[in-house]
Amino acid sequence: MTSSHTVASEETSETRKFLVLLLGSVGVVYGDIGTSPLYAFREALRPFSHDGVSEQEVVGLISLMVWTLTIIVTFKYVLFLLRADNDGEGGTLSLLALLMKKSGSYMPVLFFAGIIGAALFIGDAMITPALSVMSALEGLKLVTPALSDYVLPMSAAVMAGLFLVQSKGTAAVSNFFGPITVVWFLVMAWGGLLHIGDDATILQALNPLNALWFITHAGFVGLIVLGAVFLTVTGAEALYADLGHFGRKPIQTAWFILVFPALALNYLGQGAFVLAHPEAADNPFYRMYPEWALLPVVILATMATIIASQAVITGAFSLARQAVHLGFLPRLQITFTSETNTGQIYVPAVNMLLFVGVIVLIFSFGDSESLATAYGISVTGAMVVTTLMSFQFLRSVWGWSAVAAGVILLPLLVLEAVFLGANLLKIHDGGWVPVMLAFAIMLIMWTWTRGSRLLREKTARHDIPLDTFIRSIEKSLHAPATVPGTAIFLTSVGDKTPAVLLHNIKHNHVLHEKNVILTVRTSEKPYVSEDNRVTMTTLNGRFTRLELCFGFMDEPNVSKALAVCKKAGFKFEIMQTSFYLGRRTLIGDPNSGLPKWQDNIYIALAGLGIDPSTYFKLPANRVVEIGEQVTI
Repeated sequence: MTSSHTVASEETSETRKFLVLLLGSVGVVYGDIGTSPLYAFREALRPFSHDGVSEQEVVGLISLMVWTLTIIVTFKYVLFLLRADNDGEGGTLSLLALLMKKSGSYMPVLFFAGIIGAALFIGDAMITPALSVMSALEGLKLVTPALSDYVLPMSAAVMAGLFLVQSKGTAAVSNFFGPITVVWFLVMAWGGLLHIGDDATILQALNPLNALWFITHAGFVGLIVLGAVFLTVTGAEALYADLGHFGRKPIQTAWFILVFPALALNYLGQGAFVLAHPEAADNPFYRMYPEWALLPVVILATMATIIASQAVITGAFSLARQAVHLGFLPRLQITFTSETNTGQIYVPAVNMLLFVGVIVLIFSFGDSESLATAYGISVTGAMVVTTLMSFQFLRSVWGWSAVAAGVILLPLLVLEAVFLGANLLKIHDGGWVPVMLAFAIMLIMWTWTRGSRLLREKTARHDIPLDTFIRSIEKSLHAPATVPGTAIFLTSVGDKTPAVLLHNIKHNHVLHEKNVILTVRTSEKPYVSEDNRVTMTTLNGRFTRLELCFGFMDEPNVSKALAVCKKAGFKFEIMQTSFYLGRRTLIGDPNSGLPKWQDNIYIALAGLGIDPSTYFKLPANRVVEIGEQVTI
């Protein structure tokens, strides 16, 4: 009786947990893609609606939208890429880490593909909030034209509020947003169902041949339209990046039972409504709803677009943490906002960067129509990169042959390349914005990676092997004085003598009773268990080499990890232990590796990094820092 009751209780608990994650995934993961109906069909109609649209054009356009959702989101992301996870974590950099781990070597092509995809995603994370919120608030113009002048300041105020609450954590945000987003999808489905009967011809859009007809008959205008059609799948990369927050099953279930049906019904409804009322082509989404429902729908849409912004913001936080741990960015302050879910984080520097970028975009472009022309390049570019990396994933992880992987991915790559080409036509009309954003972010990541490698190589020339140093200390007739306690010296190379140890002997002429050479390594796995956290090697009676290994999604808390060392037999008292850190002051030298302009960027980035004692959670009153100047 007790046993069956316990099993039932556990099943109930698991079901409740699944439902919470399901609701949260609707609120965060699908917030972005769920607001595309606000503007996607409107923007796709715009290039040829000035002289009226034919029935075949509307049917072909809606068919293209529905099948783009089916092929790219359903097949590529929901069914395939959510399985291409790195121990439960998704996103471009997580996939890059997995591929580099499987290949067993540093591959420049993979590295640049990864940072290009990551840079494009962060650019998308700036444009999505600005476009979504302005699109929603512009519905106020239909309620009363008197509110037109307030759209921009209201958009900025909404964004300020959203970025202010990020520090509360993903769980708090998703618990609030989830139910609202469910209502939003139901209202979208209702709006579509109200009007599908206006012209049942629209049901022909379910036949993919109509989508092919549109592509082959629309001509050059069709290429421009394709750029707008791709707006239907914005948010798919965020879906993949947010995998670690909610898990594969809740995300897949939410897509099939709610999100995809609601989107398909709404697009079909918009198409039928425009067929019956061609004059509504200027804003078919809002004009579908009865007059009494217009203001509530505008308010709900505004809330939904705030949630849409949350999807890419959360994804950007995850991506930034992965980039830091993989060595693509300096150590940024990362705050964990949940005691139970390590995937829920807040990165103040990224939050501020996105906020400033969003506000600049809102006031620079002025309305969603202008900003929509700048949109799409970052999304399509990121998707093409992900597809190219997926080819390597199928070969190295799943063991597929190059032919089999090509047969599966080539049609998808061609489709995405066509969409990318269509969006590139908008370069002169604002499309340069996401390209410049992505280029700037990619330059930052490349500079940090290259500068850090050169710095390691430069300091390695002066390194003294640790075993050589220990032997010299043992044989020296003028050995430094011994002081009680334990000294822990942090270094990035465990078999070399830390510079801070040499400086301590040189200037203070002392050596502790126990000396620990500590290195902190980041695994290419997202998480490392406590059993695999510590590797300890006793070198002699006074020296011990200690390596702590963290996953790239773990919190690198050295203080907690040292508690594991005690269980492994390493005895020390924290209040009699000093942590020695080296603090480098970087000086630019254009003749030592990096050009002057890149020197300046690298030094500026180094200044953004948080103190190692804070990053590694060292006890503040036990840290000793010794500085040195290094040219880079």
